[in-house]
Amino acid sequence: MQYYSTNHQASHVPLKEAVLKGLPADNGLFMPETIPQLSAGFFDKISSFSFQEIAFEVSKTLLQDDLPENVLQNIVEDAINFDAPLVQIEENTFCLELFHGPTLAFKDFGARFMSRLMEHLLQDSKVELTILVATSGDTGSAVANGFLSVEGINVIILYPSRKVSEIQEKQLTTLGNNITSLEIEGTFDDCQQLVKQAFLDKELKEKLMLTSANSINIARLIPQSFYYFYAYAQLSKKNNVCVSVPSGNFGNLTAGLIAKKMGLPVSKFIASTNVNDIVPKYLETGLFEPKPSQKTLSNAMDVGNPSNFARMLELYKNDPGKLGQNDVIGFSFDDEQTKATIKSVYEKFNYLLDPHGAIGYLGLSEFRRQETGVRSLNEITGIFMETAHPAKFKDVVEEVIGEKIEIPERLQVCLQKEKQSTLLSNDFDELKDFLL
Repeated sequence: MQYYSTNHQASHVPLKEAVLKGLPADNGLFMPETIPQLSAGFFDKISSFSFQEIAFEVSKTLLQDDLPENVLQNIVEDAINFDAPLVQIEENTFCLELFHGPTLAFKDFGARFMSRLMEHLLQDSKVELTILVATSGDTGSAVANGFLSVEGINVIILYPSRKVSEIQEKQLTTLGNNITSLEIEGTFDDCQQLVKQAFLDKELKEKLMLTSANSINIARLIPQSFYYFYAYAQLSKKNNVCVSVPSGNFGNLTAGLIAKKMGLPVSKFIASTNVNDIVPKYLETGLFEPKPSQKTLSNAMDVGNPSNFARMLELYKNDPGKLGQNDVIGFSFDDEQTKATIKSVYEKFNYLLDPHGAIGYLGLSEFRRQETGVRSLNEITGIFMETAHPAKFKDVVEEVIGEKIEIPERLQVCLQKEKQSTLLSNDFDELKDFLL
């Protein structure tokens, strides 16, 4: 499989170069030349497959002959070694729990798969790889955990100062070893821009082998497609499946759209955002207007210029009409709606949401409300994604429900460790000096 740039100004490259470079020379994003289809037989038998069996079949189809099957099998078995259960909340409404990995967030899927893929791709190289990653919350901790002690790879994480939760910050600043954390005075968008500038800087490219572990790296999207298929496999009723995806940088939703292009029968994706509503507004108006991100309770989604939107458009041949009319609808919600939803779902169904899952639930609920009169609500099988464990947002969740919540042991261990980070401004020259 060859990979091209969404800006169409760079040469097509093989998987190894796309993954290890992270970004094309023209500052676009890598995309596979084709999205291969899974067989009808795969979907006929999907309910009988394990998560790992699904992940192997999907990755083998998508990557084609880029990796030997035994190597890919080992990567999948080592990386995807935890569950993503589908939990019924109410009639025809299911929550896909994506927080059962090491750092209790959905980013574990992408980070673990990517680290093992990169380790394989570097096995015959004597060059040391430096991974730059911007995080708005959970990406940093997942990448740090996934790449911890991986030989030949150093990880540098940029995160916005005072804009991640205490637990999130401790998860990404307490590991040491080959993990370095940079606390940036600014927003996530500033962090993301600094990473992109570093990739384009001639001097840095000459002296360091740089790549990214954000969802701008194509290797992150491949494993994120796995759990869409697994969610479908767990459903007993598989007609009119609609999936609400809490969205910030839109890598997760893009992976879902890739899954659909591979044949997954999802009727509609719901792009559910907080007040950083760039994509929902685009779907409504046809205008893509990035703006400075606003801080919210669902901080991992505080993105004012979502990178993966370029990939979403590319999947639909840059036709905004096809994207919106066919497969995606968008809604946005504020913090008050988020808190009210956490409270009401807990009281009605005894199910505890984190702020991101609450946005996902709201998006599904609003979609259903708008569909009333078009078709019966019981015709829609709704899935929303719970992307992080509620304990990662302990203060907010406890205030909303008026109760103490249990903190998993692995998070308790993080809280007892001492933060190790370097504070930098959002000036690129300061980052460049640090890297050199």
